[in-house]
Amino acid sequence: MGKIKVTKVKSDIKRTATQKRTLESLGLRKMNQTVVHDNTPSILGMINKVQHLVSVEETK
Repeated sequence: MGKIKVTKVKSDIKRTATQKRTLESLGLRKMNQTVVHDNTPSILGMINKVQHLVSVEETK
């Protein structure tokens, strides 16, 4: 399994409640905050829901 680095690049103000909860579950609370997750289908699904708010980068 690889690792994925996820960074919040846009604000969640005026977004739906489900998108806000998805960002929270990814561990993203502040702007420009970066978290590292395993490359699993559940994490990829969450990233897909908020792909317009985050940037994703694959790490080794």
